[in-house]
Amino acid sequence: QVQLVESGGRLVQAGGSLRLSCAASGLTFTRYVLGWFRQAPGKEREFVTSIKWSGGTRNYADSVKGRFTISRDNAKNTVYLQMDTLKPEDTAVYYCALAIDRPYYIDYSLIREYQYWGQGTQVTVSS
Repeated sequence: QVQLVESGGRLVQAGGSLRLSCAASGLTFTRYVLGWFRQAPGKEREFVTSIKWSGGTRNYADSVKGRFTISRDNAKNTVYLQMDTLKPEDTAVYYCALAIDRPYYIDYSLIREYQYWGQGTQVTVSS
């Protein structure tokens, strides 16, 4: 059974940095995509970034480009989200999600493409 466990969320001041981790286990396939989404209070869950495990293709939401970086550690089956120059509007619960990579074009910014989700980790950016 696939499990995704996020960690690293906490309170941080605006302008600061934070690194989130997502450890994946129970994987029985080799081609998949790991993504980060976030949900602020009263708002819909939104795409942040994604990375293909095979090949490393990355994708970012416009709101985080140049500030956030997604990376992976193959040996640890772990994906990281480095968040720099944080803003109060980055405050949200951050979720890690996994999608099985298909052999045709898929828009991995869409929530519906992901089959597995973590429990989320709270990030709060104070002004």
